[in-house]
Amino acid sequence: MTTYVTAASALSAVNVVLLLALVVVWLRNYRQFRTPLTLGLVAFGVVLVVENLVALAFYFSMGMLYAGSSTAQLAVLGMRGLQFLAVLAITYVSMR
Repeated sequence: MTTYVTAASALSAVNVVLLLALVVVWLRNYRQFRTPLTLGLVAFGVVLVVENLVALAFYFSMGMLYAGSSTAQLAVLGMRGLQFLAVLAITYVSMR
């Protein structure tokens, strides 16, 4: 794996950890309040966890998908970085 793909896979792993923490918080909130908004947040978090796990599987099993283009690798890293910032922001707000 190249440096870009390694960094992107690390960001995906961190995103999974943050998202799992969020899903736990949102599930607790849903059990207490029973609002559709918190159930929607749980669904949102679960979908993003699955998406990041699939991305990790692709990084490790099909690394050649990005091997031909450093531009594609950089784009994937950029998208993972943006997702990390978004998940970090919502984690910060949710944990307060």
